[in-house]
Amino acid sequence: MSPDLIPPAVRNRLKTLRITARRAVDLQGIGLHHSRSRGAGLEFAQFRAYERGDEPRAIDWKLYARSDRFFVRESERESPLALWLLVDASASMAQADPGRPDWSRLAAARSLAACAAELAMQQGDRFGFIGLSHAGLSLLAAGSGIRQRDRLALELRRLDAGGGFPAPGQLAPLWDRVGAHDLVVMISDFFDPATLDLAARLAAARREVVAIEVLTVTERDFPYRGGYRFRDPETGEELLGDGAALRDEFFARFGAARSERHARLDSLGIRHAALFLDEQLDIPLRRLFGAQAAAEYR
Repeated sequence: MSPDLIPPAVRNRLKTLRITARRAVDLQGIGLHHSRSRGAGLEFAQFRAYERGDEPRAIDWKLYARSDRFFVRESERESPLALWLLVDASASMAQADPGRPDWSRLAAARSLAACAAELAMQQGDRFGFIGLSHAGLSLLAAGSGIRQRDRLALELRRLDAGGGFPAPGQLAPLWDRVGAHDLVVMISDFFDPATLDLAARLAAARREVVAIEVLTVTERDFPYRGGYRFRDPETGEELLGDGAALRDEFFARFGAARSERHARLDSLGIRHAALFLDEQLDIPLRRLFGAQAAAEYR
C-alpha cells in the first residue's frame, strides 16, 4: 500500500503478524501458510530482483539475457479462502478529534483495511473490499498480488463518509461475493445497530467475522469543559449542555453501549478489537492476529 495508508513503522511490524481463520481446517488458505507459494503449475504473479538465498532454478534466464540482471519469477496459488474487508462509510465515520481533524474514523478505517490486505499479500491470499454507505456498496472483487493491492488503494481513497448505513435490500450483492467460510474483517464504529445485524447475518451464514471498532479520543477521554453543542452526525439531533456536568453520564451510557455491543459479538463468536484514533494502527491487528491470539484459536 502507499505510504500515506500504511506508515513505514507499522508496515515493518506487520511482518510479524499472520492472519488466522478458525474455519480454515483442511484448506490451503488464510492462516495456513506464511508466504506466497512458489513453483511449477502456479499462476504467474510478478518478477522481482534476485535475492541471496533464492533458488537458481527460479531465475528467469531469458529475462537475464535481455537485461543482464537476475530476476526471479514469483507465482502464487489461488487460495480457496478469501479475506473480505468491509468498511463502514456512514456519516459517523467522518468524525475526528479536534486535535487532529484530518484523521477521521474513516481515514483510520482505510489504513486498517490496507494493513489487513498487506497481511493477506504476505501469505499469498486473495482479498476483496466492500464499502458500506447509504448509496449502497462499493465493491472490489477478490484477487491477489500487487495489482489487486493498487486497485484496493484506489477504492479506499474514493470512499467518503455520509448518510446512514445501507438498507438491507442494498446488501444483496454482498452475499453473491463473500463465499461460505471466507474471512470477513468488518471495520466500523458499530454505533448503528444495522452494523451488528450485518455481522450477525454473516456469522449465521458461516462467514467468519472479525470486528474492528474505531473510536475517537474524545469518546475515551471526554475532555470537554464549559458549554457545548453535541450533534449526532447521522440523525442531526443536538444536545446543549455543560461538558463537565455531562461527563459522568456520558461515560456510563457510552460504556454500557460498548459492553452491550461486545456481549453480542461474543455471543456470535466474533473476535473483536478496538482502535482509538491516537493509537498505532497495528494495535487491533496485533490483538486479533498476533502470536497469542493465533494460539487461542488453533
